[in-house]
Amino acid sequence: MIVRLHAANPGPFTGAGNWTYFLPGENPVLIDAGVGEAAHLDAVAQSRSDGPTHVIVTHAHSDHIAGAGAIAARWPATRFSKYLWPDRDARHGVSWSALNDGAIVAAGDSKLEVIHTPGHSPDHIALWDGETRTLFSGDLVTAATTVVIPATSGGSLTAYLESLRRVLTLAPAKLLPAHGPEIDDPIPLLQRYIQHRHEREVQVRSALDDGLQTIDAIVERIYTGLAPALLPMARESVLAHLLKLQDEGLAEGAGDRWRPL
Repeated sequence: MIVRLHAANPGPFTGAGNWTYFLPGENPVLIDAGVGEAAHLDAVAQSRSDGPTHVIVTHAHSDHIAGAGAIAARWPATRFSKYLWPDRDARHGVSWSALNDGAIVAAGDSKLEVIHTPGHSPDHIALWDGETRTLFSGDLVTAATTVVIPATSGGSLTAYLESLRRVLTLAPAKLLPAHGPEIDDPIPLLQRYIQHRHEREVQVRSALDDGLQTIDAIVERIYTGLAPALLPMARESVLAHLLKLQDEGLAEGAGDRWRPL
């Protein structure tokens, strides 16, 4: 049994807000902690009055982890686990048990395998139910849009593409993301994500070849008509592509000046 619970946190960067997933069963587990909104905590309590015994956080971005303290205050016996990112994890006032790639965790009435899927963040994990071929996919993909790779705060496009390809090899039947609807046909979506990044890379390389040297100039070329509030995310995306090209020996940059090689 999987109970999909909204974290009650719509906003400009979270869209309609986050989904968390509660597996009540013999080992009650909540996947992602939300942000501590009372409506979310009450929804967890409606599923099981004594709450989860274990909270697994997919990564340390605030919309997934900030509710840990509120959950611990309401259900003090709760255990908290994630793939560790010490610089971020310590901000939230709970003790974290380390989850490593390949670990098996009891969840509800089944078991889940930890799949390290860095890229969106260095600590990002997905949780794989091999029996049903279902992946709790965190912020790996969404059905309606692309995922930001925050290059200035731990994001890596190289790692992200490797994570997408790794998930493709699992051949999942369903993805349960932290944003947007369930994804019942994930293979074409994962392939589109990889293709989209390839197309964006072609655009970035073309901009460099045409003599555009700054991130802002490349953003202006590629993201025409983008709402001002979304420009910071576009800059992060362009920087992620530039850093990938630099890793591959195809570009080099110092500060905000880049050139092709």
